[in-house]
Amino acid sequence: MGRGPSIEGRKNAEDAKRAKVFTKLIREITLATRAGLPDPAHNPRLRTAVEKALAANMTRDTIERAIKRGSGADGADHMHELRYEGYGPAGIALIIDCVTDNPQRSVADVRHALAKHGGNLGTSGSVAFQFSRTGELVAVTAGKPELEEKVLEVALEAGADDVVSEPGVSVVLCAPDHLEAVRQALVAAGLKLTHAEVVMRPATRVTVPAEALEPLLDLIDWLEALDDVHDVYHNALLPQEHAA
Repeated sequence: MGRGPSIEGRKNAEDAKRAKVFTKLIREITLATRAGLPDPAHNPRLRTAVEKALAANMTRDTIERAIKRGSGADGADHMHELRYEGYGPAGIALIIDCVTDNPQRSVADVRHALAKHGGNLGTSGSVAFQFSRTGELVAVTAGKPELEEKVLEVALEAGADDVVSEPGVSVVLCAPDHLEAVRQALVAAGLKLTHAEVVMRPATRVTVPAEALEPLLDLIDWLEALDDVHDVYHNALLPQEHAA
């Protein structure tokens, strides 16, 4: 009978995965710093990036070095934020945001991933009109009606546009400029947030044909595993067990 992966082999695989996550987080911290102030308290994008890094067990020293780099140290100016638009299996619209020091590599990797899974790269603006920049916050409600009502009341009072109830959570939607005010209000009300950032949200979601579901999920996984890819947005209506 064959033996499974050794403990050392599993540890190496986990270390490699952790390193890839850290690389993406460091890039985001660097760019968030460059785009605003080096103080998370006065830079919502940086605050979100730092919170993600801490949740991934990144050390404060590593975070501070990334912030310092974004403040003007060598290397920060070589990073670029790029957006690619395209289509996946069954014509699912995709927006792929990258952070890279090599745009040629990024576009080649994204194009290859799409082609391999039955999709194709589109031109700028080809799918972006189907999405809008939206502040999105996810509050834990654990199926408790009183918590759902609390989220609704606090969020709308703070300037949110809508609150959507989903299993175990409430998804709060707002204008990007209102994200920080809504976040602060929800936290002050004692609500637990698992997510609070500006995303590209589709106007509508489309059902994925059964035969295209696995290729689409494989494509999303492939794209998210690329070093240069920071976020992947799509307009697919995924079954609950596959939804993010």
